[in-house]
Amino acid sequence: MSAPTDSAHLKTAFQQKGAFQQKGEFQQKVEFLHTDLACEANRPCASSEERTVTVGHLPVTVTRRRETDGGSFVTVACGRITEHGEGDLPVLARLLADELTHMAADLLGCPVEPTCRVLVAGLGNADMTPDAVGPGTVRRLTVTRHLKAYDAALFNALGCCELAALSPGVMGQTGVEAGELVRAAAELTKPDLLIVIDALAARSCERLASTIQLSDRGIAPGSGVGNHRMAIDRSTMGCPVIGLGVPTVVDSSTLVWDALTQAGMTGAEGTLPPELEAVLETGRSFIVSPRDSDRMVELTCMLLARALDLAFGVKDI
Repeated sequence: MSAPTDSAHLKTAFQQKGAFQQKGEFQQKVEFLHTDLACEANRPCASSEERTVTVGHLPVTVTRRRETDGGSFVTVACGRITEHGEGDLPVLARLLADELTHMAADLLGCPVEPTCRVLVAGLGNADMTPDAVGPGTVRRLTVTRHLKAYDAALFNALGCCELAALSPGVMGQTGVEAGELVRAAAELTKPDLLIVIDALAARSCERLASTIQLSDRGIAPGSGVGNHRMAIDRSTMGCPVIGLGVPTVVDSSTLVWDALTQAGMTGAEGTLPPELEAVLETGRSFIVSPRDSDRMVELTCMLLARALDLAFGVKDI
């Protein structure tokens, strides 16, 4: 679970213990509120544009926002992926592919061409369902980098980018930082663009598998669940990085905080009685995911892989 990061490895405002979030005339204590989503973090925004289309029977809202520090985020609010019909996924994939190529062109300073080299890194633990978005997406990608060397005629006929991919696993499995393995792969393949995929943590359950986030600031693996690892961004990788993520979990303390707030049990400045604060502290180690997370993650991986193929890889498969 990861948060967007900048060159200084800043985390989202919701991950700063003891901080307060200004929201209109109200203040909320955010010690117990965790999210990887820019749309939930209430960060300063320099500009924002939004459009809504209908896919199947559900509205899909695409928001492009540029923050005051120069970072760009795209949020695709598509509704719970498990509620879409089978015919909706190709349409969603095309929409997401367009956003990927738009952000890539901004980073590269030119349109994405077949001469571009693209490396995709799928972060996360493939053996833990809510964290398997990255590995599951990579497994479904159609990689093409090897074709250029072994069958140049076929590669040229495909008219796609040199697409390579890897799943670095997690430190507990490999003993090596995921960022270090990705950097080694980047040094070998020398990509023009690195795309890092990971599962995210959301504040709202309504965001789970219903929001897709793109960021030109890369990703800080594990930060969404308090397990901060080496950031994967332009400063550490030496090339432009797009972070691509979908929230699959919510912190239990965030759920409890929202319930207490709705019940009117928090003070005017987000304060809590000591006994309730102790309950939240106890629950901070729990991560909650939906009971249908296996199907949710499977569909998410299919969607992301198809979007990446449409944007950079083999279009007609």
